[in-house]
Amino acid sequence: MNKPIRTMSLFCLVLFLALMGNATYLQYFKASDLNESSLNKRVIESAFSRERGAILVGRDAIAESKPSDDKYKFQRVYNNPWMYAHVTGTFSYYSQTGIERTQNSVLSGDDSRLFVSRLVDLVNNSSPKGGTVELTLDPDAQKAAFEGLDKNPGLGSDVQGAVVAIEPSTGKILAMTSSPSFDPNKLASHDLGQVAELSQELNARDDQPLLNRAISTTLPPGSTFKLVTAAAALETGDYDADSMVPGGPSYTLPHTTTSIGNGGRACGTDKIPMTQALEQSCNTTFLALADELGQEKMLAQAEAFGFNDTSLEDLPGQAESVYPTEELEDSYLAQTGIGQYDVRATPLQMAMVVGGIVNDGVVMRPYLVDEVRSPDLDVLDKTSTEELSQAVGSDSAHELRKMMVSVVENGTAGVALIPGAEVGAKTGTAESCDECNNFAWFVSYAKKGDKEVAVAVMLQKVDLSNSEIAGGALAGPIAKSVMEAVID
Repeated sequence: MNKPIRTMSLFCLVLFLALMGNATYLQYFKASDLNESSLNKRVIESAFSRERGAILVGRDAIAESKPSDDKYKFQRVYNNPWMYAHVTGTFSYYSQTGIERTQNSVLSGDDSRLFVSRLVDLVNNSSPKGGTVELTLDPDAQKAAFEGLDKNPGLGSDVQGAVVAIEPSTGKILAMTSSPSFDPNKLASHDLGQVAELSQELNARDDQPLLNRAISTTLPPGSTFKLVTAAAALETGDYDADSMVPGGPSYTLPHTTTSIGNGGRACGTDKIPMTQALEQSCNTTFLALADELGQEKMLAQAEAFGFNDTSLEDLPGQAESVYPTEELEDSYLAQTGIGQYDVRATPLQMAMVVGGIVNDGVVMRPYLVDEVRSPDLDVLDKTSTEELSQAVGSDSAHELRKMMVSVVENGTAGVALIPGAEVGAKTGTAESCDECNNFAWFVSYAKKGDKEVAVAVMLQKVDLSNSEIAGGALAGPIAKSVMEAVID
């Protein structure tokens, strides 16, 4: 063999080795990244054309794939779309949100637990199908929560708010709705131009309809946070529901001349029982208690209920509820006792506070996905309940429940009374700024037989003046209707 042929052969060998090396690199090391790349149009179109599994509430599909007569073969369809939008999220050509995102591997059929199903489909030359996901939602409670926000003439037409209901003993989320809502069907359309245009429009709106306010919006919880302050006081062992605590018509913040009153409520002239302080939502009591307890105990109690952390794993976008960790001046520390200054909470967090109190002080991890099933409806996985924390002892929880019941029977939350049921509640109205709407809160629980539920309602914006905004009057009836839907 002469030299030119040997050179050419060697050059071809090098090219062949380079080709093999690159093929091995792409097929073995980069395959996963390429498959998951948002720029891989072939994979996106394949996934978009596939028959995804259904998302179920009870036996009813609230999201399912139906045959389509265009090139994508299947169209994702959402039933009762406005009512469940912030839970299901949407499956669009460009992205997934909500349950569609967190359970995408199951719904698309790519989950490793569906290997046998994929193998059978391959042998039968059938298109792969996704598994189904059953949620914990109670359809009656969800409807009551949705209609309480979106079909409530007393709140006006431009409502921003959220409702969460949980089962205290398990952490099951029974209702979760946010207003304003949106129609996920339009974002799942096969008309990709319209989808892009609508997505841009929704993202640009000031009222943020795509935002799940139940888990992603944190606001000052106002007087509903007095439950946490009362819990911190009870946990010292120095107080019970009958203990005498500071009352009076006003409280001057430490080292200032700023005085905060009680809005004319019956808070006595000096000392009053703690039960009366909670019944009348006396600011003077809980400002003084927070200052007396100190930041370390207040912070520890708030975090025991779940503040400064996240707990929900079934939806993306949960914001941490906040109790300040930086050292506070005494005047600011006192204000945290009534849920003001830098205290902020999501509706889910406040439902967890009430749930922990009802469940003998134990806060359960909240969850939305109850079961995951194969396309043949075999159960692949069922969520196990999990204790998140022991927020307060059983005795303190009992005292708190007793006081919450008294708030309903003798105090500011009478609107929540349900004959034949044990009902406890706490109202709240929080100020944000001089020119802004006040925020209305209502947290409650109901127990009847073996059924129990904890609820949090938050109204961020309603078409009313600040003098007309009150947690008991506006949010209370919504909480009551959700509680009735669960226990009746």
